[in-house]
Amino acid sequence: MAYLSNPTETKAVLDMFGFSFAKKYGQNFLIDGNIVSNIVKNAGITKEDTVLEIGPGIGTMTQVLCEQAKNVIAVEIDKRLIDVLTFTLRDYDNVTVINSDILKCNIEELCKQYSSNGRLKVVANLPYYITTPIIMGLLESHVPLANITVMVQKEVAERMQAEPGTKEYGALSLAVQYYAKPYLAANVPPNCFMPRPNVGSAVIRLDCLNRVPIEVSDEKLMFRLIRASFNQRRKTLQNGLANSPELSFSKEEIKSALEAMELSPTIRGEKLSLAQFAALADELKKIQQGGNTDE
Repeated sequence: MAYLSNPTETKAVLDMFGFSFAKKYGQNFLIDGNIVSNIVKNAGITKEDTVLEIGPGIGTMTQVLCEQAKNVIAVEIDKRLIDVLTFTLRDYDNVTVINSDILKCNIEELCKQYSSNGRLKVVANLPYYITTPIIMGLLESHVPLANITVMVQKEVAERMQAEPGTKEYGALSLAVQYYAKPYLAANVPPNCFMPRPNVGSAVIRLDCLNRVPIEVSDEKLMFRLIRASFNQRRKTLQNGLANSPELSFSKEEIKSALEAMELSPTIRGEKLSLAQFAALADELKKIQQGGNTDE
């Protein structure tokens, strides 16, 4: 029976093992049972599912996942927590704890080894300092993921689901929405953690798409355009792309591509949708190849 999601039990386990929080791992353990239940509920965990949990900590959410899922793979970077997890998860026979950095794990191999239906659901209370690399690493891995349900900084959650033209809209919004459909599930105040973070948090679920929502001839070029346009937000899109070290297009070429799309050369990148960035990549690709021939 899951029992760790309150301050008293958490502190007792930490004291038993003489554990102190490591700033370098961004550790903020959940101590609110309602929030833990909310995350697991929003992930839609069933007895058919294999769950990959990133950063289980002392096993607070892991216990609940073990009771709901078929299998749980818990990847923890802090080797000091492995003995703690061995203790707190001793009553569960459907969990595998791996002491590793998730960014170095072969998630495809984990899926093949542990998932009977060939898909994973990912659940995590992510450290704020490394949220984006972890989420993008998962999405770009092309491993069959059903969804990713994570606790992140509230500001990051808002950026993931932001629409064009809003101040939160940026490269992360576009990258996430290329691979998944985001849903903000809950806002979480600092008092739900030990120790308390300095900012508000949010639970967001990313429903991974079976196919990308737009067609583009050169995916890598599209993402280079996106990064370049948001690296210099105050500049026009034309100037931002022309000045980017990642790109080699002249202002005239960029202007020509924008005019072909019936867009003003003075438009800013934050006004473009994902479909428009894809179309811009296609137009610039044509110019790069030396022709504007219609197929």
